[in-house]
Amino acid sequence: MPNPAWRASPRRRTAEEPTLPAHRPSRLPGQAVATPEPPGHRPTGLARFNAMPADEAERALLACCGSSHWARRVAAHRPYPDLDALLAASDEAAYDLTSADVSEALACESLTLLPDGAYSAAHMALSAAHAAYESRFGHVFVICLDDTPQEESPDLVLTEISSRLANDPDKELTLAAEELRRLTRGRLTRSLGATPRGAGNGAVV
Repeated sequence: MPNPAWRASPRRRTAEEPTLPAHRPSRLPGQAVATPEPPGHRPTGLARFNAMPADEAERALLACCGSSHWARRVAAHRPYPDLDALLAASDEAAYDLTSADVSEALACESLTLLPDGAYSAAHMALSAAHAAYESRFGHVFVICLDDTPQEESPDLVLTEISSRLANDPDKELTLAAEELRRLTRGRLTRSLGATPRGAGNGAVV
């Protein structure tokens, strides 16, 4: 900030002197710079996410992954030019989560739901399997079903829970973190208008 006691003597600018473009945007750390849109245009999808205030973007991201560290990091690296760039940033932030970060995210997850029409015996078996899993590891079982046909989901979930019950807690936390990363990618993708195959939930915009 210039010293108010100092005043430059007025002079006329010559044609040779360089000028800064008046439209150059200023940017603070963590602040997204949105591309100007035509009057009356309402941004959607990625453009809207890029233009959100930081706190609003973080809240939206927490719907995809419950780690506050992950949400802050992904929001801070906006704007993203395309979905692939956003997913790459999401993956990078997910790989850097600590055990405490993963536990925070797992605490926000709900039980994996079976698709509509699954037979009642599957629901009973799944409830028992979830209870055994939570008793052993202290958090819900998570699995990404985005690439799994709905009719195969019940058997896959039950098989995976039974298999992972034999893991030690450290190995299981690592596997759960990988499933969270995959779940988060699907949720981000759906939130921006694309729909991967299979189940899942969560939204950003």
